[in-house]
Formats: sequence, C-alpha cells, structure tokens
Amino acid sequence: MKKKSLLGRFLVWRLKHINNRQFISMLAIIIGVTSGIAAVIIKNSVHFISSLLHRNASPEYENILYVIYPTIGILMAVLFIKYVIRRPVRHGIPNVLYGISKSNAQISRHNMFSSVVTSALTVGFGGSVGLEGPTVATGAALGSNIGRLFHLNYKHITLLLGCACAGAMAAIFKAPIAAIVFALEVIMLDLTMWSLVPLLLASASAIITSYFFLGMDVLYPFKVQNGFIMSDLPYYIVLGIFTGLIATYFTKCYMFIHGIFEKIDSIYKRLIFGGLSLGVIIFFFPSLFGEGYDAINSSLSGNYSYLYNNSFFYSFQDSFWMIIVLLVIVIFFKVIASSITFGAGGIGGIFAPTLFMGVNAGVLFAKLVQHLGLRNLEVNNFALIGMAGMIAGVLHAPLTGLFLIADISGGYQLFVPLMITATVSYATVKTFETHSVYTIQLAKRKELMTHDKDQNVLSLMRVTRLIEKDFSTVNSDATLGELVKIIAKAHRNIFIVIDEANNFQGIVKLDDIREIMFQPEKYDDVFVRDLMVVPEVVIQHDESMADVASKYQYSDKFNLVVLNEGKYCGCVSRAQIFSTYRRMLKHFSED
Repeated sequence: MKKKSLLGRFLVWRLKHINNRQFISMLAIIIGVTSGIAAVIIKNSVHFISSLLHRNASPEYENILYVIYPTIGILMAVLFIKYVIRRPVRHGIPNVLYGISKSNAQISRHNMFSSVVTSALTVGFGGSVGLEGPTVATGAALGSNIGRLFHLNYKHITLLLGCACAGAMAAIFKAPIAAIVFALEVIMLDLTMWSLVPLLLASASAIITSYFFLGMDVLYPFKVQNGFIMSDLPYYIVLGIFTGLIATYFTKCYMFIHGIFEKIDSIYKRLIFGGLSLGVIIFFFPSLFGEGYDAINSSLSGNYSYLYNNSFFYSFQDSFWMIIVLLVIVIFFKVIASSITFGAGGIGGIFAPTLFMGVNAGVLFAKLVQHLGLRNLEVNNFALIGMAGMIAGVLHAPLTGLFLIADISGGYQLFVPLMITATVSYATVKTFETHSVYTIQLAKRKELMTHDKDQNVLSLMRVTRLIEKDFSTVNSDATLGELVKIIAKAHRNIFIVIDEANNFQGIVKLDDIREIMFQPEKYDDVFVRDLMVVPEVVIQHDESMADVASKYQYSDKFNLVVLNEGKYCGCVSRAQIFSTYRRMLKHFSED
C-alpha cells in the first residue's frame, strides 16, 4: 500500500513539473539502458553455455553430441515455459507487433525475463536461431510495463515499445543507426518529429551500455579492399534478384514447416521429432550449430573452413565444386534448421539465420561468376552485400538491411551497392510474398498494423464496442397494434424482429409502415411477420472493422444489425463508427 501511495504522489508531482515529452525522453534512456543490459545478459549466457559444451567435449565425439545437444536445450526451454512461466512465450518481434495491434500495446511481465532464459538455453545448446528476437521481446516487455506503471496512454506506450526495440537492436548488433531505422520501418506506426528524440536517446543509451560491457568493436570487422566499381553494377542487381528469390524460399519454407508442427498436438512429440531432426542436420553440417556468427566472420575474411570442419567433407576441402555444393546445402538447410528449432519449442530470432544465409549466398554468387569467367568480383564484398539483400528480402525491410550491414561491418564505402542489392531484393520478394515472416500470420488473421493510419485505426476498433442496444425489438407473431404501442415509446425508426429465443428474423422500418399504422381497423389483422424485411447486409460480432467499413461503403444503410450465431446483439450505426474513428485517429496520431 505504501509503494502504491508513493507512486501516486510521484505521478502527481510529475504532472505538475515534467511534461509528457520530457518524461518520455527520460523513460527512453532508462529503457535503452535496461535493453542494453538484457542484450549483454543474453549474449554472455549463450557464450557461457556454448563454451561449456565445447570445452568438455572430445573432438572425436563432438559430432555425435551435436545430435542430442539441441534437443536438451529445447527440452529445458520447454520445461521452463511449462512449469515455471506457465504461459506461452511468443517469438519476439511478432509478439511486439501483436501487442501493438491486439493487446493495447501491453506485453506480459514474464517476457521481461522469460525470453532471456529460454533463448539462452535454445541457442547455447545449438538451436539454429538468433538472439535479436528475444532481446527485442525483453526490451519491449520492459517498455510496455514501464508505460503501464506510469499510466501512459496507448500512443506513448507504443512509442516506448519502439524505443525498446531500437535499444535492443542497437545493443545486440552494436548498430545504433540501423536500430532506429528498424524501429521506424518494422515496429513504429506513426512517425512524428518529437518521437525521433526518444528513439535516438534509447538507441544511444543502449549502445553505450553494450560498449561498456562488450567492448566497442563492430560485430563483423570488415576491411573494404575495393569500393563501388561502376562496372560491377549489373552483378549487384543480379545478386539482389538472387537474394530476393532465396528470401522467398525462406518465407515459404518457414511457413510450411510451421504448419507441419502445428498439426502435432503434443509438445513432447514436437520436441522429440524436431530436436532429433535438428540434431541430425547439425551432425552432417556442423556450421548450422547455434547462431553462426563465427561462420559469418570467417566467410567475410575469405576463410570457408567452417563448411567442412568437423564434418564428413573435410577431405574435400581443396575442391572448388565441393565448396560450391556445401554453400548451396547450408543455404538450403539453414532455414529448415531454424524452422525446426522454432517448431520444436525453441525460442530465438531469425536475424542470425538470415545473415548466415546472406553471407553464403553472396559468396556462392561471386565464386560462380568468377569460375564462369564472367568477371573477377571481390568475393568478400559480395558476401557482405548478400547479407543486406537477405535482410531486406526476409524482413521486407530494405532500409534496415542497408543500414544494419553498413553499421555492423563498418562497410560504409559500399553504401551504394548495399542500397542497390537491398532494394532489388525487396522488390523481388514482394513479387511473390506480400508479407514477411514477421507479419504473414498476423495479416492472415487481419491483425496486422502497418504505416497506414486508416487501416491501423480500423484494426483497433471492435464491433462489440460499437454496438448500440437501444433499438426496440418485437416478436414476429405480434400484431400491428402491438407494434404501434412499441413505436409510441421508441426513439429509433428501425424495429428488430426476433423470436422467443432471440433469433434474428428481420427488421421493420418506420417509413415502410407509416401509412398503415394510422389505420386502426388493421391492428388485429396484420402481423409483424407480414411487415418485416430481411436485410441484405448484416454484421457478425467478430468481423473486422475493415470489413464492416467496406459493407457501409457499398450500401446506403445507416444502421446494420449485429449477430452472433444468428442471435441478435444490437446494431452498429454509420454515425457511431465515424465519430469513434475520428476520436481514435486523434488519439492514435496526435503529435
């Protein structure tokens, strides 16, 4: 009770002395620091677990242990969720998008620590996923709950979610510019000038926290030997198309495997099937173990030993075509391994798998062009640019791909080719897939919010909250005289016809009976069932507001009946929708 009164006194003091913009900026710094700390904890936890496993493993048995390590890690994560959290731990960025669109920007408190534990277990034991999603989920949960603690409105909490995501991305990748671009491109819904200040503060405070604990080195040290060469332009375009096609494969394969696991009803069956399948894949291709950041760094430096080390293919390390085959195989199987990790119950992100596939796609492309004698390309440059193409394609975020790769590698001299490949990749994947892996399921359920303000406001509106119940009802067996008595007390010009079980049967419009209602001789001879009409258009109680708006757009009705499995619920009026829309639009996007 004492704590609550203390908070209450602080809120009163804050309203008197600190305006909203100043307060949000202060919270943005706090969220940036906490997101940075969360990133440090996750990174160090995974490093500790992975080092422990490899330190105690005999080289001759290491591949065999790869078969069981992922299953052990995912099992521990599943047990933690089932018996400790006792609530589902959703994947990071889709969970944030869902929270914004369907949960009034509220994210469960357990996400402030549950994603840290489960992702560390999943990735540390070899799950073929990344850590950025859980870090974003942790930061977003912190932002959401801090906003709720201080009783902020939806718009401000959404801004704090964007700050948390920017902070998490800045800390995990040491990429402050890309983090802000990511928050604006993927998470944020309405950009105003003052919202940039909290985003900048959150990103800056997060990366300073990351620098303090993890050092100031970039994630992928990269030295550009040759910058942009005009004659390489056609190959950057083709690389964009190539990575766009691979990104399309990524999305379709991910959704296909997700569908397979959804049909398995038992979590333990999913775990056994997925864990062992993942273990077998990693047994043959050890480079798919964990995040794959070491492999990416090796590839960027021109060292491709990660493809065949600790594998059956070691004796073929000097074969050009074996390297090409292994590049194709690891690109093909990385998304399968990542999807299986998720399906089996593991928690992680898709940035790392995407970057892994991108660097290998760039190497594969450049080496094939060289071998065919078409042009002597700088393989390392194309490896770097391939990552930007994959991020742009898989996430449907070309600006994030551009700035992320430039930030994490220091490769700003390749800004133009990064821009070209990311743009072409995005355009290519959009030809085949309208939505990214983050948004495709939300879009199917019509729960996705975008940068379209009108669509966002409609998605926040609910039919059940707009129902008006002051329409008079009448039984279909009632006489005209009984209907006239109801009309005398009513203030609406539409009367709902129902039966004894509240089943909707039709409506009676006052304009249709205006003449006959003044003929008393017909009061006992005419029944409501003879006067009612069945409307061509009705609304179901669980319909989206976008569908409801469409029905009003193509009809001349001012009121539509709302039904729930044939039962009458009330009516929704055009005027009520418009006034609610205008009020929410102001609430949603007011600067």
